[in-house]
Amino acid sequence: MSETISSVDRNAEKDVTRLSQWRLLSVLFKTRVVGLLLLAAIGGAFLAENGVPDWQNLVILLVAGGLSASGSGALNEYIEKDSDALMSRTRLRPLVVGTIEHPGWVPYVSVLMIAVPCLVMLQSNRPMAFFLFLGAFIYVGIYTFWLKSRTILNIVVGGAAGSAAVLSGSAAIGVWNDPGALVMAALLFSWTPMHFWSLAIVCRDDYMMSDIPMLPVYLSIRQSGYWIMLHTIITGLAALSLGVIPILGWFYFVPVLVMTLILVIQNTRLILYPSVSEARKLFHTSNIYLAVIILLICINISLA
Repeated sequence: MSETISSVDRNAEKDVTRLSQWRLLSVLFKTRVVGLLLLAAIGGAFLAENGVPDWQNLVILLVAGGLSASGSGALNEYIEKDSDALMSRTRLRPLVVGTIEHPGWVPYVSVLMIAVPCLVMLQSNRPMAFFLFLGAFIYVGIYTFWLKSRTILNIVVGGAAGSAAVLSGSAAIGVWNDPGALVMAALLFSWTPMHFWSLAIVCRDDYMMSDIPMLPVYLSIRQSGYWIMLHTIITGLAALSLGVIPILGWFYFVPVLVMTLILVIQNTRLILYPSVSEARKLFHTSNIYLAVIILLICINISLA
């Protein structure tokens, strides 16, 4: 009987260990961010197809885009592990606390995860290969290496990585310059600063300690709210303009109009009642806003 209990305990310990390892890898490869980027890429694919994309193209998009985005995320964490140690939001990341043994493999594996999908797609779909590479290059090369430590407008350019994800989706269908996908790429470009500056207000003290020049560190919360509102309005206009696409129409436009008004109201509250709590609400609202837009695009096109 005792041997049976010991066996059960050992199996339970193994399950816990496997779960903890998966969690470590999930944080290292930024799976939540990757999931959002893949959702944006799928939205671009649906818009370019003007219908439900072929499942094979979607699988290729998810595998190639997922690998490239995950590699970029891990490379970002490896480069920033010292500054991450100074911030409460990131100080428990695995490369900071040392829970990943011999982390020297991370940059090599990360580069391979970016390079292999790009090289493979270069043989069959050059536009898709280009946008996969462009997204990684903007996020790692331009944003992480160059701009993040140099300018308060770093995330404005960094938002182009999300735009590249959308266009990789439309490129997977063979129509990378579809007007709807281009508008959605512009939407991601303007959404990213609004979304990230809201988070930066919440983590303002962290950014001060790490000496990273995020805009809310140098401006008051109310002033930051005005900058965020500029991007909120641009994001909302881009989202609403997609309603002119016949296949989307009113069943897309009306819910997005309601969500846009909620987003603007929340942003207005941040300006009128500047506080960390209002910034946190805007951050979560912006997450929901983007997810709802992409889901409405996919649902309406699927049902058309």
